Amino acid sequence: MDGIIIINKEKQWTSNDIVQKLKGIFHEKVGHTGTLDPLATGVLPVLIGKGTLLSKYIINHDKEYVATIKLGEKRSTGDSEGELIEEKSINNKMLQKENIENVLQKFVGKYMQTPPMYSAIKINGKKLYEYARKGQNIEVKPREVEIYNIEFISALEEEREIKYRVNCSKGTYIRTLSEDIALKLGTVGYMKELKRTKVGDFYIEQAIKIQDILENEKNIKNFITIEHFFENNEKINLNKGDLKKFLNGVKLHVQKRDGICRVYNEIEQFIGTGQIINNTLKRDIVI
Repeated sequence: MDGIIIINKEKQWTSNDIVQKLKGIFHEKVGHTGTLDPLATGVLPVLIGKGTLLSKYIINHDKEYVATIKLGEKRSTGDSEGELIEEKSINNKMLQKENIENVLQKFVGKYMQTPPMYSAIKINGKKLYEYARKGQNIEVKPREVEIYNIEFISALEEEREIKYRVNCSKGTYIRTLSEDIALKLGTVGYMKELKRTKVGDFYIEQAIKIQDILENEKNIKNFITIEHFFENNEKINLNKGDLKKFLNGVKLHVQKRDGICRVYNEIEQFIGTGQIINNTLKRDIVI
């Protein structure tokens, strides 16, 4: 079984929990392409078997999230699991739709974002959250991220909560973005809830829960094969002689445009993918 399953991750599952569970089900190599915090839900592409070789084509995909900010409270982790470290008053204007929309639009484009201390970024060989748990302060340099689009969804005055949708680049921390939005509104806040609704071309509508797999592991809904993943790429058929060379790692001369292509044998069986550079075809993924 080689390909991709789009998991709809539920709360309290870690991304590694998902990987280990699927390893036990399929007895194959399993990997994921972007960690989701235990409190977060939504789209988690999981790579199965030789599908793990697709990681390089997915890891830099853009993301879409729906997040909820709780205003008036700041927490140590930037989410609801952390300790309350600051409280600040809010007023009705902060929760007015027009005001929120104006603030959100200020984040569209590239901006320098400081990753949260409770993150897995490594500094001097240790993850930031390891320093944070010991109460050690480490200088974290801001990183450039990009917000492609951000939109207001709703505001609840009594609960002091804002919900918004954001399309952003790889490496954007929504916990930090939520805190920054609260600051722009004139208060503090933390990310109360987070749902990832899209990773590249993978949507929440395609995603299934682990329970769905346990109930029907032989017929998984929306399983994406390696062939299907590259369905829009150019196709090349190789004769027996060229196919043998290709499988042995020999580079072949072809008159095709540069890029990844689908490779088939003479009887239309999918063999894998190749990479074409300057009319030279070399092996990429072989199933």
